[in-house]
Amino acid sequence: MSAQLLDHQQIEALVRQALQAQLGVAPAPAAPRLVVNISARHLHLNQEALETLFGKGAQLTVLKPLYQEGAFAAEQAVTVFGPRQQMIAHVRVLGPLREYCQVELAFTDARFLGIDAPVRLSGDHRDTPGCYLVGPSGGLELRCGVIRAARHVHMSPAEAQYYGVKAGDRMRLVVESEQGGSLEGLICRVSGKEKLEVHLDTDEGNAVDLVRARKVYLEK
Repeated sequence: MSAQLLDHQQIEALVRQALQAQLGVAPAPAAPRLVVNISARHLHLNQEALETLFGKGAQLTVLKPLYQEGAFAAEQAVTVFGPRQQMIAHVRVLGPLREYCQVELAFTDARFLGIDAPVRLSGDHRDTPGCYLVGPSGGLELRCGVIRAARHVHMSPAEAQYYGVKAGDRMRLVVESEQGGSLEGLICRVSGKEKLEVHLDTDEGNAVDLVRARKVYLEK
């Protein structure tokens, strides 16, 4: 019989199960796996905009899948121009296509471009500024849709139940690192299509040294 090495978490789980069985205590629900990702500047397009920028009949091609089911980074990228004639090149398009166009920037990106981008949840374009996009086949002026994405956490109904929250509630993310800290006001986005994942922009992730985090967790 070949021996199989157990990692630390597996050993802890076995010890916990043995104690619970011995004491007759019902097992506590396991904490869901928390993923925290930095969502760098990107944009979403509809079919009309895609064809304007990349040519008639253009389709998004997958560069790599993202954590949320069905989402992906596309091979296509564009240049974003602001009112100061400053530009940011190679801004990635994320798929799948949507019914609207939206550009998501970090605060430093927006300031560099001279755009006063408000904090919004995805899809909320009320009173938002626009910009100009340039692709290999043409240019497109967006009259609105430039936002700084509100920090948020995706979760399934079961994960929301574990944390005792519902859609629209706000949570706190705690990051333990050399320059860690906590980020308040993460908006809960709950649906059967979601998996537990926190999205921060580049500025927020850098501020808490996320890439060197020893531990991350959510609190109500």
